[in-house]
Amino acid sequence: MNNLKVFVLLAGMTAIMGMVGQAMGGQGGMLIALLIAGVMNFYLYFTSSTKVMHAYKAKTVTPEQAPELYEIVDKLRQRAGLPMPTVGVAPQRQPNAFATGRNPENAVVCVTSGLLDLVNRDELEGVLAHELGHIKNRDMLLQTISATMSGAITSLARFGMYSPHQGEGRGSPIGPLLTLLAPIAAMIIQFAISRTREFKADAVGAEISGKPLALASALHKLQASANRIPMDVSPSVAPMAQINPLSAFKGLSKLFSTHPSTEERVARLQAIAASRSAR
Repeated sequence: MNNLKVFVLLAGMTAIMGMVGQAMGGQGGMLIALLIAGVMNFYLYFTSSTKVMHAYKAKTVTPEQAPELYEIVDKLRQRAGLPMPTVGVAPQRQPNAFATGRNPENAVVCVTSGLLDLVNRDELEGVLAHELGHIKNRDMLLQTISATMSGAITSLARFGMYSPHQGEGRGSPIGPLLTLLAPIAAMIIQFAISRTREFKADAVGAEISGKPLALASALHKLQASANRIPMDVSPSVAPMAQINPLSAFKGLSKLFSTHPSTEERVARLQAIAASRSAR
């Protein structure tokens, strides 16, 4: 069901792109915008892990520097049937974690120092299993695709504002209105895809660790800390984190949220635990 929802959302992005191109009255602008966005995101796809690690001020660590962390990641990735990812630690007080990289062979799993100070071993396994779930699901690739399409729509809309075709069809406000609203609609769809993948990573993470309630407990702790402890990080990489690290966004509408509510995630994990107990 989650995969079907993502397919529908990506189809919606494609439809928006087509409508904006049609409103502009020509295909040239759409092709140029797609080319620019595609090249930019192709570059970001191959450099994403470096840029995300830099954004979180994270550094890679060796097994000697973080033996317990390495041991847990290695155990869980074997259960998941994944190659060993690079392991990193970000010197952030806010407890959080993220995964990045273009594929399982080039993946990075990173935790903050605040996370290591807060959670117990079972909860840490739950958090790390969630991030390995993102890797197993190849969510980094999906995020790149959705970002490419969203960027293309935004570029196309900006191009449309200055396109000579905008002068045509003056009797209808649909063209100018689309160029203004299309980027917002694309952003909403991109965030919806991000929320959907968080649910999927929770489910896969619960399967990998075998401890859905430990992940649920960790999510409660992470959310409470995110509300109290700020993190200086760019909004562009906020969707990568396990809990939205920007507490300033917590009052926004669900449509503009990069993550589903912690309460809903916990409820789903509790349902998974109940289902496992009933077997």
